[in-house]
Amino acid sequence: MSAQILHADHLLTMDADNTVITHGAVLVDQDGLIGAVGPVAELAASHPGVPVRRLANRLLMPGLVNAHAHSGLLRGTAEGLPVWAWLQQHIDPMHRVVNAEEAELASRLCYAEALLSGTTTIVDMWRHMEGSARAASDLGIRAVLVPYVAEHPEHDYFETLDTNEALIERWHGGAQGRIQVWVGLEHMFYATPEAWRRCADMSRRHRVGFHTHSNESRFDVEETQRRYAMRPIQALQEFGLLDAHRVMLAHCVWTSDEEMDILAARRIGVVHNPVSNMKLASGAAPVEAMLARGIAVGLGTDGEKENNNLDMFEEMKTASLLAKLSRLDAAALDAWSVCRMATMGGARALGLDKTIGSIEAGKAADLIAVRTDTPRMTPLLGGSDGNLHHNLVHAVQGGDVDMTMVAGHIVVDNGRLLSGDLADTIAQANRAVPLLFERRAEWLRRNGTVDALRI
Repeated sequence: MSAQILHADHLLTMDADNTVITHGAVLVDQDGLIGAVGPVAELAASHPGVPVRRLANRLLMPGLVNAHAHSGLLRGTAEGLPVWAWLQQHIDPMHRVVNAEEAELASRLCYAEALLSGTTTIVDMWRHMEGSARAASDLGIRAVLVPYVAEHPEHDYFETLDTNEALIERWHGGAQGRIQVWVGLEHMFYATPEAWRRCADMSRRHRVGFHTHSNESRFDVEETQRRYAMRPIQALQEFGLLDAHRVMLAHCVWTSDEEMDILAARRIGVVHNPVSNMKLASGAAPVEAMLARGIAVGLGTDGEKENNNLDMFEEMKTASLLAKLSRLDAAALDAWSVCRMATMGGARALGLDKTIGSIEAGKAADLIAVRTDTPRMTPLLGGSDGNLHHNLVHAVQGGDVDMTMVAGHIVVDNGRLLSGDLADTIAQANRAVPLLFERRAEWLRRNGTVDALRI
């Protein structure tokens, strides 16, 4: 890899001061790191032998961090149900029959979609994740792989802690450091006390994170109180799951003040999934109360089946609007806060804020260029006090991303994926899904809908 200088009309750094540089530039060194940031005249003068790539009518910003997602092939086919009924009727039966080839195909499709819409880091909780690791390695995305683990006799159709540990040993730190593997758990309900202890122990021994869903719906809270006489995050703490090396929890919609105090005290990361929470009628998470406590809050799309896309720009807009609607306050969750959640917030929640999340010297060159010559970005007023951040949150769509770079490698250019054959992936998915649905339908004919909580 050769060093180069990227020069855009506007550079949004997402550093601590939300610095915006008109005619800003980034020096990307031969190791895929950011060597310097500043006005293009200064960088070009101080690095006279380095070629300058002009990104005209473009805004350069950090790549987006999708901190909670699920690969899948069910887009548009699991609709109109609250979360637990949705699991029983659509999702868990799919997990019983999906095979490794279909799982890898799903990851290839979803990672391509993510890169094309500006996501450079994705946290994926999925199945048969050797294939996900290959897909991430081939396509060039930065990925945190979290196997969908269940450890209970009634849920013996997910991944296991044994397969999770094997994936850690095989792939953690792979693809030149772009791939991390964490310990995953579908939900605390899907595991035994012995498994809870092993989750935390595995995380500490391998020095990797632990990720699960928590407080997603009102039913989640009520069922935890019925079983354990405490709320979900209190139960996670009581049973040792918060003792993992690092913890990040998805959703946290129905979270009490006491639970938020636990999250803040124990430096637990949280992922807000506004589109999914709206679609499944789960509720609106108290994001501003978490941010006020100093909790690291990132943004996630959740899966393709509960969203129904992986467009983080859409997620940013929805996060802002949901906060305003739920609080009846037009000033709630301002644009700068949302931009930070999609970049540095997710990086902090993952413990990667020294590596990604902002455009600063020494960090990985994970960058995206957004078109500014569109009606959606017009008018465009530069500077930290202009309207760049408002347009990014409330107007831009993922399709406006023109270039995506991960670790100094351009993986999307001129809106085109450079690795893999996207048309072939789409064709394979369209051929595979009917067969997957036939197997799921046959399983349901033989067994009927099984209660996801029958433990």
